[in-house]
Amino acid sequence: MRLAVSLLVLLGTMVCARAETLITSLSNHRVLINSNYTGTQIAVFGAIERDAQTIARATGYDIVVTVRGPRQFLTVREKERLGPVWINQDQQKFPTAPSYLNVLSSRPIEEITSDQLRQRQKIGLGAIINSGDFTLARGGADQPFRDALYRLKSEEGLYLEDERGVTFLTPEIFRAAIALPATAPPGNYDVDVTLFADTVILARTQTHFELVKTGFEEQVGVIARDWSLAYGLTTAAIALMFGWLASTIFRRD
Repeated sequence: MRLAVSLLVLLGTMVCARAETLITSLSNHRVLINSNYTGTQIAVFGAIERDAQTIARATGYDIVVTVRGPRQFLTVREKERLGPVWINQDQQKFPTAPSYLNVLSSRPIEEITSDQLRQRQKIGLGAIINSGDFTLARGGADQPFRDALYRLKSEEGLYLEDERGVTFLTPEIFRAAIALPATAPPGNYDVDVTLFADTVILARTQTHFELVKTGFEEQVGVIARDWSLAYGLTTAAIALMFGWLASTIFRRD
């Protein structure tokens, strides 16, 4: 009997823990990039729904939005000054690193949940960079290279973290704005939304959007990808032609 009661209590706890559900939507699922593109924002709207048996939580909710861009092969090199020149000393390769990362939260992530849960569930920019998302091409002392990668990508505006990037419009409705700089690469972007209460994850949902090149830029990209040899030869021929033309125009007799 005691075992049955314990199982019922455990089942009831699990049901309550999953009683909230997330509903999210993006303002745009397809962003077009042309020659005049200087960056944009995509808004994430969300609502928290509770079933009839779930009472309101006294501590309220927290939201973390994590945006990952297309994967790319990245190499970080360590340089050392030798006299008047800089030389490469060591390097670390990250074959599957996200080209873009943005983490937005309703308040500082350290206040939302525990360090153990952040590392296990990859919550927050630091936890993601130190996770398997950044698979290494070789072993060794990789932490300095991870730190350098984070610093370089942050300087490019491609690795971002906003501790107040999620705003609750009501206790159950929230909004976040995803900043996409002009340097954001084209491709598919994943948007993960995680709901917290009392340091525990209650629900997660995922949606997507795409950055797409259009017009002349798209045609050049398609030719460079599908007809790489012809593209290279044509580029070289154009460079030689302009070089010859410039030398002819500015030639001194």
